[in-house]
Amino acid sequence: MDRRLLLLLLLMMEQNALCEQQQQTCTKSVVNSCSDCIKSGPFCAWCQKLNFTKPGEQEAVRCDTKDQLKQKGCDDEEIISPFNYADITKSVPLSMSFKNEEPVQMSPQKINLQLRPGLPQTFRVAFRRVEGYPVDLYYLMDLSYSMKDDLQKIKELGNDLFAALKRITRHAQIGFGAFVDKTVLPYTNTNKEKLAKPCDENDQQCQAAFGYRHVLSMTSKETEFERKVAAQNISGNLDSPEGSLDAMMQAAVCGDKIGWRNSSTRLIVLTTDAGFHMAGDGKLAGILEPNDEQCHMENGLYVKGSEMDYPSVGQLAMALEKHNIQPIFAVTENVESVYKKLSKLIPKSEVGVLSSDSKNVVELIESAYNSLSSKVTVTHDSLPDNVRVVYTPICDNPGPAGDSRGVCNNVHEAKTIQFNVTVTVDSCIEDKSFTIRPLGFKDTLTVTLSTNCKCPCENLEDKTHPHCSHNGSIICGICNCKAGFIGQFCECSIGDKDERSLRASCQRNNGTECEGRGDCVCGRCQCHNTESGSSFYGEFCECDNDHCERFQNKQCGGNGDCECGTCKCHSGFEGSACQCKKSDEACRTSDNTVCYGRGSCVCNRCVCKEGYQPPLCKTCLGCPDPCQTKWNCIECVVGLFEKNCSTECRNTKVKKVDQFTLTTKECQQKDSEGCWIKFKLDQLVGEDNYRAEVLKQRECPPPPNFAAIIGGAIVGVALIGLLVLMLVKMLLYMRDVKEYKKFEKEKKKSQWNDDDNPLFQSATTTVANPTFTGE
Repeated sequence: MDRRLLLLLLLMMEQNALCEQQQQTCTKSVVNSCSDCIKSGPFCAWCQKLNFTKPGEQEAVRCDTKDQLKQKGCDDEEIISPFNYADITKSVPLSMSFKNEEPVQMSPQKINLQLRPGLPQTFRVAFRRVEGYPVDLYYLMDLSYSMKDDLQKIKELGNDLFAALKRITRHAQIGFGAFVDKTVLPYTNTNKEKLAKPCDENDQQCQAAFGYRHVLSMTSKETEFERKVAAQNISGNLDSPEGSLDAMMQAAVCGDKIGWRNSSTRLIVLTTDAGFHMAGDGKLAGILEPNDEQCHMENGLYVKGSEMDYPSVGQLAMALEKHNIQPIFAVTENVESVYKKLSKLIPKSEVGVLSSDSKNVVELIESAYNSLSSKVTVTHDSLPDNVRVVYTPICDNPGPAGDSRGVCNNVHEAKTIQFNVTVTVDSCIEDKSFTIRPLGFKDTLTVTLSTNCKCPCENLEDKTHPHCSHNGSIICGICNCKAGFIGQFCECSIGDKDERSLRASCQRNNGTECEGRGDCVCGRCQCHNTESGSSFYGEFCECDNDHCERFQNKQCGGNGDCECGTCKCHSGFEGSACQCKKSDEACRTSDNTVCYGRGSCVCNRCVCKEGYQPPLCKTCLGCPDPCQTKWNCIECVVGLFEKNCSTECRNTKVKKVDQFTLTTKECQQKDSEGCWIKFKLDQLVGEDNYRAEVLKQRECPPPPNFAAIIGGAIVGVALIGLLVLMLVKMLLYMRDVKEYKKFEKEKKKSQWNDDDNPLFQSATTTVANPTFTGE
């Protein structure tokens, strides 16, 4: 019991030292109670002293850091500030060596934490690997036809393999299993004869096609291992990738059939010369049912291989971690890179290169085991929401501190190492728990969490108090008014005040009283609770901490605090949802500036100012031509006019400066006197930042020849007048010709008739000669 008290005292001292190192600030909003204050931040304290606030003053004044409250006149005994509490409920000492009983390799085993939101709590975990800890090794071999030579070698290495295990521990067991691939097209030839004998026709020692077969359960008998392995024959299939993930999954989840012991280091040695199929590949054979991570072994055979897809790498990694199994991939050189990438996704795994006939497999297993057993990795299972854990290793060869695991390298047997575990709860939660354990070992530490979000003064009896005008009781220094009375001191009755004026003071520009989120009481908004149980706050209840942007289904990405709808990121994070770790590596330019001084680096990407283009804000679209915008400065530099050069050249350097040049542009402009000026503009880092250099003296045209101009003008006027007259004459002539042609055309169309006029009669005269009688 004394040892537990001493350890608890040590933890409290570490916690106090951590708190002193941190800058104690209280970022608060308008609060209505002591509990609201405690939830505002880890260093927020509440003053319950009567008359601490002035009449009409918001109760948020009572909420501040301890030092600030003392400066405002609050005594120590009147300040409420809950602290963390750690209680180790089970701490069995570490075992020195392996005996028949279950060894203890990690201590403590149970701890209860009552934490204040935002205030970290650190405790220490000790680990020591016992000497002679049992080892269970399951040899899982690829029996496709290309592994024929390797199988023969394994049959000869049984004694050497057992000898290597005995050098590790006296309590060693070994098992054996084999795999090829699913017995369906396109992985295996489904012809009846080929299923029975998938190998070369000349090879008589060939067994029928299969996916995964469990051959030998864990045994300590060398002769049994040699006999079973000697009875194995090669098999075959069609494609190069094999069903190794299927086999590993079954070997992991079929613990009772494999014979894994409860207290042992569990190893799977996978030997193969080919890659592996994984989730999704089963669609080639019309297999759509995902792997269910369950044991489907009957009479030593995996019976669901033709009905269930391959497992994913993630599924396999979780199954191996759940069952404390550490894989050793003994593979040929041609697939070494593939399995090294796989090993990065599976914690506590190793990769070794097999010789062409697997004769070095014993040395490979021994080396991989030493590497695995000397690396101690402490991690946790899934954490409750809003809980963070950071591991800091304390050993001779520590890995970096991290929020997912702690690592110590080159740890020998019987060597005690320690890890500082820092737990932080970001918001109030009900009782939760999670488990911490070293990968590959059975030992666990159960951490039970609860939060301290309430003030003890809120549980006092409800009695009227003179401070509250005998119309209410005192709760944590503030008045809790009876029905019908309102106000800071319960001095307001709903009937004796102008209700309209009181309500008007609770309305913002839009006219909604307390934004519809609270009640207007004596001219002040008393805000309601949100759906999550927290409170709206602000002068008009316009704020809450439940509706900030989310990332990966976590508010503010789990890396910040929601304040009035906006994420306030923790140190080291940024982004609208605190989704990014602060870094400007991708924003750095060739001259080691950030975004060429034309933007800001957010989430490791340049956010450019208007006009400048990503990715590094080097170019600008729509920006005015600098030859035009810098012209006034150039005119000022060459001394054409008396101008304020400091104003005209505020973003232009006219002296030689040693700065990185982005682009260079040569310009030529004509001044007000008609002279050409050539100058060069070097674009520098920054917005509208240039260096100007005049290249040549002004090039002015010669003065005008007035005599020639006047003579030319006279001749020109005469010629123009003559041309006008000729033009008029020609137009008149063309009009006359046109009229004459028209007349001629009409003349040809006219016709003359010779008809007599019917009104006209010629004269008739009859003359008779009287002397002529006709006789």
